[in-house]
Amino acid sequence: MSLSKNSQKVQDFLDQFDFKLEVVELEESTRTAQDAAEAVGCEVGQIVKSLIFRSSSRPLLFLVSGKNTLNTAGVGKSLGITLEKANADFVREKSGYAIGGVPPVAHAEKMDVYIDQDLLAFDTIWAAAGTPHAVFRLTSADLPRISGGTVINVT
Repeated sequence: MSLSKNSQKVQDFLDQFDFKLEVVELEESTRTAQDAAEAVGCEVGQIVKSLIFRSSSRPLLFLVSGKNTLNTAGVGKSLGITLEKANADFVREKSGYAIGGVPPVAHAEKMDVYIDQDLLAFDTIWAAAGTPHAVFRLTSADLPRISGGTVINVT
């Protein structure tokens, strides 16, 4: 069965690694962390939320555990920048995907990536794969490798 265009773009990116990561498209929605956890049968904390913010016109990607909320003021202060919420058009332009399907990789533009340290507490995690119905499973140890992200405290 073939993948949708956006999910195939994510799969093509994942194929460059030797981790055997496979995008799956589901009938159930994976748009929210809760939806995704129910669809794949895991804890909400195992879901990687891909949150795009902006600092000026620069996109920043935060990969946050589904159980956590990004502390924008605290994280901005620790990074020495001001974080602004990105609107749907900015997210689509910079990432190439709509909100609810933004993966941790394969973006339209290169962006700085920050990973919630709480994700590393789980062996297996799940991330969006280009649409609000597509995900892929990976180990938390592989997330920094495939995303080029820096692990930080986001809460």
